[in-house]
Amino acid sequence: MTQQKTAHVVFLRHGESIWNKQNIFTGWTDVPLTDLGRVQAREAGRLLKENGFHFDLACTSFLKRANETLAIVLDELGEHPPIRRSWRLNERHYGALQGLNKKETAKRVGEEQVFAWRRGYDIRPPELDPSDPRHPANDPLYRDVDRALLPGAESLKDMVERTIPFWKEVVVPEIGKGKNILIVGHGTNIRGMRKYLEGISDEEIASVDIPYAVPLVYELSFKGDVINSSYLGDKEYREKLIRGIKEQIRIDKR
Repeated sequence: MTQQKTAHVVFLRHGESIWNKQNIFTGWTDVPLTDLGRVQAREAGRLLKENGFHFDLACTSFLKRANETLAIVLDELGEHPPIRRSWRLNERHYGALQGLNKKETAKRVGEEQVFAWRRGYDIRPPELDPSDPRHPANDPLYRDVDRALLPGAESLKDMVERTIPFWKEVVVPEIGKGKNILIVGHGTNIRGMRKYLEGISDEEIASVDIPYAVPLVYELSFKGDVINSSYLGDKEYREKLIRGIKEQIRIDKR
């Protein structure tokens, strides 16, 4: 029997950012990594190198926390593949929630409402008005993007629909050539890609969390079909990161 030809795509959430540390809704707000986030990125690069990964292409968003993570990982690997940056790989846009503390917002409107905004598949948070200076249409970083495509807020469904064209038009053709690809993104857009690639239901995706800077490896056929997937590294460390994410909106009611 002929062995099926495969390629690898590694998804990596950026390391901890300064607003992650402060438990603030970030979305498209362009904040840098913390010192811990840089350590996490370097550890991700070490893990990839230790496991023998080499990349023919790297992809990331327009946001500095992802770009900084990618630069650190590639430095650790000692590799310089071509890099594709796209607004389609940006984090989900959290609209008017951006800049608000998650726990304080949960105290004000309730944990259930914040959970629905964060995890409901087709629920959008309150939108930014197009005249708001925080709206991406008013950010020179997106001057070359059709203004009509730039969101004032997104549900997970919106974000998946925004991201999939990049996957189909850029990533899948490279997989078909046997290329190995590193995608450094964000918690919610990697959740969205997992939903798309693994066929996770609208309900089940609410319970999926993506830890900071832990490589998620997909082995795919040259047609782009998933053969298997797994995280690299220590399971206990990964679960500790995920527990921290789950505590972000929990209110101490004692």
